Amino acid sequence: MNLKQHIKTLEESHIKPDVRESVEKLDEVLADAFFEIGSSGFMYDKKECLESGVVLSEMSLHNFEMYPLADGVVLTTYFIVDKTRNRNSYRSSIWKLIDGRWQMYFHQGTISPLSLEEALKKA
Repeated sequence: MNLKQHIKTLEESHIKPDVRESVEKLDEVLADAFFEIGSSGFMYDKKECLESGVVLSEMSLHNFEMYPLADGVVLTTYFIVDKTRNRNSYRSSIWKLIDGRWQMYFHQGTISPLSLEEALKKA
């Protein structure tokens, strides 16, 4: 599996409810220094995500792209359709290769008024 597909698989796993509700699985995917600027506008760190949990929604990922930033560091961007909350968002993550495995270091979500079809046209 190439790196882009591997990171996409990690991103897709991160939006699945079984991963999002598992402290152990979240702990595995999030770097110790992880922080997030949520679509709510609030900032969260790894400890808050593990203690408070993350939103459980039925989501699908579209328009996935990956951009190398440095050796062992990549930026991902994609569009999320959140069927549970009936809203869509643009997302970005920074992944770092830490101790031999890729971990999410940073994440941001920005709510978008665009439908999936509109977002696909802009891609």
